[in-house]
Amino acid sequence: MTDRAGAVSGAAVAGEPSQGFTPAYRNYALFVLMVAYTANYVDRQILAILLQPIKLELGLTDTQLGFLSGITFAIFYATLGVPIAMWADRSNRRNIVALALTIFSSMTVVCGFVTNFAQLALARIGVGIGEAGSSPPSHSMISDMFPPEKRASAMGIYSLGINIGILIGFLVGGWVSQWYGWRAAFFIVGAPGLLIALLVRFTLKEPQRGHADGTTAQAAGNAPKVGEVFRLLWSQRSFRHISIGCALAAFAGYAGVTWIPAFLMRSYQMQPGEIGTWLALIIGFVGGAGTYATAWAADRFGKRDIRWNVWVVAIVMMACFPFSVAMYLSPDKYWALFFFLVPAFAGAAYIGPSLAMTQGLVVLRMRAVASAVLFLILNLIGMGLGPQAVGIVSDLYAPAFGDESLRYALLTIMFVWPWSAVHFFLGAKSLKADLEKARTHGLR
Repeated sequence: MTDRAGAVSGAAVAGEPSQGFTPAYRNYALFVLMVAYTANYVDRQILAILLQPIKLELGLTDTQLGFLSGITFAIFYATLGVPIAMWADRSNRRNIVALALTIFSSMTVVCGFVTNFAQLALARIGVGIGEAGSSPPSHSMISDMFPPEKRASAMGIYSLGINIGILIGFLVGGWVSQWYGWRAAFFIVGAPGLLIALLVRFTLKEPQRGHADGTTAQAAGNAPKVGEVFRLLWSQRSFRHISIGCALAAFAGYAGVTWIPAFLMRSYQMQPGEIGTWLALIIGFVGGAGTYATAWAADRFGKRDIRWNVWVVAIVMMACFPFSVAMYLSPDKYWALFFFLVPAFAGAAYIGPSLAMTQGLVVLRMRAVASAVLFLILNLIGMGLGPQAVGIVSDLYAPAFGDESLRYALLTIMFVWPWSAVHFFLGAKSLKADLEKARTHGLR
């Protein structure tokens, strides 16, 4: 970066207005985008607390439930994220986010009207299509409002939408399902997203591309094709390991958060309202603390050595394994919930630092697509295969373990936590060189 660009970036760090945006506005914009992401996750995860009552009413197998929770949603969510991100790198990102909110919120309401497996699958596809347009444009907007040294923390705050969304989804879904039935839960959580879409469309402004990095969209040139973005990312050893580490962390995380409610119902005979309350508190508050604390630590220690952005994640992922094993082997529900505290803390901890590093590994006009490429990899493997794998293994274990088959299916896939940590450690080795390579690529 030139001296002049560095001076511009330094001004942004000092808190000066960006293209007329005050620090207060940037914080407001981040908050609204986080609220939009919260709605995204409420609508995405509401199905988890409703799996058991849906299974009983519609007569579904665990394999079918895994299909609804994983592949049905993930294929469309992940693959459509790339073309939508290409659109976002060329068009108004705020409007795309607002449109996405409208689509996935409407389709969540539709889920409450289904009468069979096929209809529910189609409705969930609709939710996935809508949510595909939410995150990559938001990531790109945040990167244009916050400088690199504050970006992991900003992404961490944005990623709190995961934990808050799960909190609301479990709490509202659990009690509404217990009191009024699972269909009412879909109606209640879907409707607010339509109001949030209006908030995004009419109160947010499209940020100038590149201001936080001390450059401009004109200086960065035209948005490249997705193939060029993918080739640049995949040529970097650090991104290959970070993306695989994210995918494995997502595999374990989505498998757990999707099936834990059904596990608690089957193995400990807990009721939906009780489960929703416990999981809302644990994932919402402990998980939220983990999401933000990991991103904060990555920014803090990353100032001394940029590799701490992935070392911090690797340490957190490694800590999950023994506590996850203890949780699924626990004979008592309270001990199981206690051991769940660490996996909940780590559940979304990898996202903020990984997104921040991915944004740094590409040039300005590649940011939304780079985010979509990362999400394509982690969602196809994590969201797509994680819940599905548990459902298949549970059905295979059923003849031997009966209602406890889900416990041992979840236990079986916990080995991916340390596997994920290994990839984050390996990604750190070439991170400095790859970030410099991306920087010089952008200056050519």
